Amino acid sequence: MSQEEKTMDKLIQELKNMKEKAYQGGGEDRIKAQHSKGKLTARERLALLFDEGTFNEIMTFATTKATEFGLDKMKMYGDGVVTGWGKVDGRTVFAYSQDFTELGGTLGEMHANKIAKVYELALKVGAPVVGINDSGGARIQEGAVALEGYGQVFKMNVMASGVIPQITIMAGPAAGGAVYSPALTDFIIMIKGDAYYMFVTGPEITKVVLGEEVSFQDLGGAVIHATKSGVVHFLAENEQDAINIAKRLLSYLPSNNMEEPPFMDTGDPADRDVKDVEQIVPTDSAKPFDMKEIIYRIVDNGEFLEVHKHWAQNIVVGFARIAGNVVGIVANNSQYLGAAIDIDAADKAARFIRFCDAFNIPLISLVDTPGYIPGTDQEYKGIIRHGAKMLYAFAEATVPKITVIIRKSYGGAHIAMSIKSLGADLVYAWPTAEIAVTGPEGAVRILYKKEIQASSNPDEFIKQKIAEYRKLFANPYWSAEKGLIDDVIEPKDTRRVIVSALEMLRNKREYRYPKKHGNIPL
Repeated sequence: MSQEEKTMDKLIQELKNMKEKAYQGGGEDRIKAQHSKGKLTARERLALLFDEGTFNEIMTFATTKATEFGLDKMKMYGDGVVTGWGKVDGRTVFAYSQDFTELGGTLGEMHANKIAKVYELALKVGAPVVGINDSGGARIQEGAVALEGYGQVFKMNVMASGVIPQITIMAGPAAGGAVYSPALTDFIIMIKGDAYYMFVTGPEITKVVLGEEVSFQDLGGAVIHATKSGVVHFLAENEQDAINIAKRLLSYLPSNNMEEPPFMDTGDPADRDVKDVEQIVPTDSAKPFDMKEIIYRIVDNGEFLEVHKHWAQNIVVGFARIAGNVVGIVANNSQYLGAAIDIDAADKAARFIRFCDAFNIPLISLVDTPGYIPGTDQEYKGIIRHGAKMLYAFAEATVPKITVIIRKSYGGAHIAMSIKSLGADLVYAWPTAEIAVTGPEGAVRILYKKEIQASSNPDEFIKQKIAEYRKLFANPYWSAEKGLIDDVIEPKDTRRVIVSALEMLRNKREYRYPKKHGNIPL
């Protein structure tokens, strides 16, 4: 048919046919195979993410340029990834969703170009990016060009870091280079199940090189990464749950680093008492309690989105609202390791603190820690270097920083949880607070070593000196007298005090020396 013979109706029908072909991905059989694994298609996932009817696809008809190994006969519209933008709860969000039905969702040159284009547009307009990963990795048929494609995506991840929020949903396998784009984003949500895993080197190579037999799940499953490696921030039960987590997370985040986090009228009175907290915290500092119970009572409607919930549980981080304002919370939890800070806890906190600072989210510290974890294991693994990350992150942060010392606050960990000299704007303490260089027993054994050795009754002598030490130091008043604590408050007033402090600090401005960037002790 000549061009003259093509009527507008026929041209439009041709377009519809081509789009229908593109929307079918790898075809009916491959879609059925995807569904048989309990997995959704790329477009089905995007339909769950975006408000109905708002998704706008870009580069729909893009295909691979490669011709080697039969690729010239395997060209598919979209080249294994669906890209575009839409609205999530009325706000603009960009996304890419890898299509496992097309060439196994493998990444080649055009596939990478499409993801890079999404990032370019998102950076221009200042909107978050959600990546839904379901890929067989680098497209072997495209050789080193595919590796260049990964480099292109990694660079865009880095360029976007701290400018726009980046969320990755692991909705399929990832191995080798494919794992590093998720790792360069701000948050990873991973689905539990045999079809979902990520590792640099798989079980087969692990067995050949190390003689170590391990299953796909035990090496790189969601639970392993959420509990042991700390790679995964959120565990999802299924794909719908993963999308819901991403949407909930977005609700706390500004669209970019030039915006404030989204305010929401939650209906929770700003001036209400924090009920029953006195009953949660034992006055005996040796007894553990669940700090999350304190958090739930302070924040609006008890809603707290915990990040890294299953990893390094001796420290708790996450997002909440207080009087409708988004805050990031960093808190110790004595139910795990007595709330002492170890390598993983320091890394977890430092990363979260830096994210909040990048995106204008005020930080609230709730303190109850006896110090850093001692011993050769932690020292050999670099607790000095890792612990310094937390110090660096808090000192670097310019967002409002409010600290409430609930109970123990000793040694270097006292500093790491954000104190005045490190840059905290306001520091409050409960009457149960204990603030000192070290715990009473340790301090007495150091200060009175000779006297203990000379004493006829060392145990009684130590007991007496511990009581004296507690009276002098292990309370909030000595520090308050020295101006290190702004006020000692009743526990029930904690919410009111934080609300007032946040309001006062709303227009806080703090400047740093000009520099390209600092050198955080990685």
